[in-house]
Amino acid sequence: MPIYRAPVRDTAFVIRDVLNYQRLDNIAGFADLSPDVLEAILDEGAKLAENVMQPLNRAGDMEGCVRHEDGSVSTPKGFAEAYRQYCEGGWMGLSSPAEYGGQGLPYLVHTAVGEFLSSANMALMMYPGLTQGAIAAILTHGTDEQKQTFLPKMVEGGWTGTMNLTEPHCGTDLGLLRTKAVPNGDGSYKISGQKIFISAGEHDMAENIIHLVLARIEGAPEGTKGISLFIVPKLKLDKAGNLGGPNGVSCGSIEEKMGIHGNATCVMNYDEAEGFLLGAENGGLKAMFTMMNEARLGVALQGLAVSEAAYQNAADYARERLQGRSLSGPKAPDKKADPIIVHPDIRRNLMTIRAFNEAGRAALLWIALQSDIANRSEDEKARQEAEDHLALMTPVLKGVLTDKGFEHAVMAQQVFGGHGYIEEHGMSQFVRDARIAMIYEGANGIQALDLVGRKLAQNGGRAVQTFFKTVGDFCEEHRSDEKMAPYTKALKKGLSDLQAATLWLMQNAMQKPDNAGAASYDYMHLFGLVAFGFMWARMVKVAQDSLAQGAGGGAGFMERKLTLGRFFMERAMPETSAHLVRISSGADTVMALPAEAF
Repeated sequence: MPIYRAPVRDTAFVIRDVLNYQRLDNIAGFADLSPDVLEAILDEGAKLAENVMQPLNRAGDMEGCVRHEDGSVSTPKGFAEAYRQYCEGGWMGLSSPAEYGGQGLPYLVHTAVGEFLSSANMALMMYPGLTQGAIAAILTHGTDEQKQTFLPKMVEGGWTGTMNLTEPHCGTDLGLLRTKAVPNGDGSYKISGQKIFISAGEHDMAENIIHLVLARIEGAPEGTKGISLFIVPKLKLDKAGNLGGPNGVSCGSIEEKMGIHGNATCVMNYDEAEGFLLGAENGGLKAMFTMMNEARLGVALQGLAVSEAAYQNAADYARERLQGRSLSGPKAPDKKADPIIVHPDIRRNLMTIRAFNEAGRAALLWIALQSDIANRSEDEKARQEAEDHLALMTPVLKGVLTDKGFEHAVMAQQVFGGHGYIEEHGMSQFVRDARIAMIYEGANGIQALDLVGRKLAQNGGRAVQTFFKTVGDFCEEHRSDEKMAPYTKALKKGLSDLQAATLWLMQNAMQKPDNAGAASYDYMHLFGLVAFGFMWARMVKVAQDSLAQGAGGGAGFMERKLTLGRFFMERAMPETSAHLVRISSGADTVMALPAEAF
């Protein structure tokens, strides 16, 4: 049976020692987050993940969700009770504003605990995960009345939320959507249409579900300019905000999926359902992107979370499975064979996964911290820089971590050999669950295009130049430090490749847009390698300083950081050169074949 242990120590190391979160005690939420409080939150989150969520993961995958004749949906056995414990523990409102019942703690902490819970049970955690995005959209774009009506119940977890974008004929190109909204004359609208792939669209875990639905008001302009966003509750509310009768919202079916079987991914039918405009008329995409950007970081976290869970199971198996002898001589002479952990190829798999996991975790926590600064700091310059990092890195983290999450799940499965292909070991579920994260909330090819086509040029390239300076300044600051040389030299080479790729795009993409399209995917992964290398260099510097000061009993932990960081710089960072070569080759061969030749 699969196991999971939350990486509490590693997470605390990043938050406390690498990011030095206590320097921000002048920002709302940070003053209340003492090291003791942080440790307690991480410990309790780990217990919830390990003891409540993880035991339901494989059973939920096997049982799945069931739609009944009346359109209601039952989640797998134990899911509703686990969700109740999640809500009673105050986890839904961990970083939500206190005025709506939340605890107001940093989003940084929410992200840290979110990794634990998603590693333990990705499908179950999608129910509150979608709610978090809906909360963000209403908080940012809702009227005072809408906030007071919906947010307290959503923050406490009594009501959950969804996002409804995709239609049968319309995925990424939302300008084609057909769902319509007809004004009722009293401020409400009749919403009619069909949405597909709606995660957590119907279930038995909350008393109401608040759907955020993209639709076109009658007479609105064609394309994306005429899209509006609406709040459409499953159950209507009376004027006092109390639950009333059913709305014209129903689950037509549950999608039969490759993975995340424990999450009800629904076809949702809207038949003149009562809805309320969220944000400005025809401003639906702007409002929805608030939710989507939060969701994209949540999906990036899922990629990391599945990779971590798969790694832990593979590492455990590799320590126990006896097969063959070490190439350098027996390591367990008292046994008939050595554990497979002695074999270089097994170690290559495990070291690769772990090195990316630890860098990815640090990068996600760094960007979560930027979100806190962007949304809570009173320093305008600090907010702007944080917003730049957040906008730039969101598509990078979503694309790279989910690509790597699937790749690593497969690598971990490979460690098991034939047993990895057998369901009882649970590795198949990690592979199947990880696959969706590369697709939803904008397929990774779209993330790459967003990065190259929008984020690089935004504000005159300010964000990417800030990133280049941040990484370059770090390398320069430690240029004379011999102990840091193996890390900073590799990082500086990767940064040089990234800058060269950026310059090539500036010179070749404007006159020939296909060059940007052909280069975008490699550029995204090149950017990710440099970002992860930067995080490794930062972690290594902290570890070296700690060792120089005696490490306080944590010498083994710090030494492992140096080894993993060295592995990343030697085995992963050189790939930046290959990405640069592919980027610089342009689009000619990519676009050369006529369509009928495929």
